[in-house]
Amino acid sequence: MFRKLALVSSALIALTACSTEAKLPIAVGYGPDPTLPDPAPQTIPTMQIAKAVGWPEGEKPVAAPGLSVAAFATGLDHPRWLYELPNGDVLVAESNKPPKEGRGGIKGAIMSSAMEKAGAGVDSANRITLLRDTDGDGVADVQVPFLTDLWSPFGMSLVGDTFYVANADEIAAFPYETGATSISASPTQLTDLPAGRNHHWTKNIIASEDGTKLYATVGSNSNIGENGMDEEEGRAAIWEVDIATGEKRLFATGLRNPNGLAWEPETGVLWTAVNERDMLGDNLVPDYMTSVKDGAFYGWPWSYFGQNVDDRVKPKNPDAVAKAIPPDYALGSHTASLGIEFSQGASLGDAFSSGIFIGQHGSWNRKPPSGYKVIYVPFESGEPAGMPTDILTGFLGDEVAYGRPVDVLVAQDGALLVSDDVGNTIWRVTSD
Repeated sequence: MFRKLALVSSALIALTACSTEAKLPIAVGYGPDPTLPDPAPQTIPTMQIAKAVGWPEGEKPVAAPGLSVAAFATGLDHPRWLYELPNGDVLVAESNKPPKEGRGGIKGAIMSSAMEKAGAGVDSANRITLLRDTDGDGVADVQVPFLTDLWSPFGMSLVGDTFYVANADEIAAFPYETGATSISASPTQLTDLPAGRNHHWTKNIIASEDGTKLYATVGSNSNIGENGMDEEEGRAAIWEVDIATGEKRLFATGLRNPNGLAWEPETGVLWTAVNERDMLGDNLVPDYMTSVKDGAFYGWPWSYFGQNVDDRVKPKNPDAVAKAIPPDYALGSHTASLGIEFSQGASLGDAFSSGIFIGQHGSWNRKPPSGYKVIYVPFESGEPAGMPTDILTGFLGDEVAYGRPVDVLVAQDGALLVSDDVGNTIWRVTSD
């Protein structure tokens, strides 16, 4: 075991040292028409890993001019996804991947070691915690377990008096009473979700406006289908689930790793944020956000950003490529864009009154790193209408990560909440 760990450590150091430098700035990978350089296939991805260290005492992220940031809650255990109940209670899923992902060999060990260094190797708390600010001072003074003994929980949604949780392998339903600080009832399963290897384990959910459907994200089981397409059945997709029956159908496919879900307020159209494939170079392939069209195919694994063919994928599938539609807006290569939230209801000033906030968890496979911030993209008439603005930065230091933003939530009081799974903090952004 010691020899294997030594080999992994040596290999990781060597790979980091010989990583290629990006020849184009990260900015070319943003917007509706990003620059897509020629692919540079890799056997092992470029690695520049910011070691997760947490925030030094008294330090915090840097807010954009005109905004302020302070801690809403601290001392959490890998906080990932956020949800606000109608009474203003904020729920946070403290979670990480299930204990077994099925990775093997030196390559798998290297990837696992890299994730641990980046702060993603902690055990899952398998818990949803309730945060309540009883005195309105912007700090949660109640912090209690709301649900425990879950299975890598992520997405949450309340419909009527039923609270739904997306575990790594199912959507579970619990009875909920307004004002309750915990749920002790046993769950019932609404539907199962593809699991198994769980290369991408996060499952997010969002309810339709009429409360009859849930939409669930399921990421791929691989980078580009290298484990066989049999393992990808029902994955790299968004499912539509009927709440009354639990029956489900594929709503959109070819989405490598969708995470964030949000309804655009003017059009009522569903949007998602998607993490694209690795190992084609520092500036390929841009992560993106897109409106989600019923029945649409977005290319994975055979093509990216529309019909740009990925020659690594065998066998080829020209019929599938011909059906692939491009996403609406690129979010930079390897930024790991996760949570999204439209700014309706935010009280951060006119500059941030009509658009979308995006939490960018940050790269581990780009040199120099990308992401590690919260950005804002303006919208007009239901569509992106400009380049992004930084909302929250300072998560990345000199080869270290003080924090990594995950999800974003506009709270009922108009503040923007940001989960930080390395800093174990929920940050609260307000106007000055």
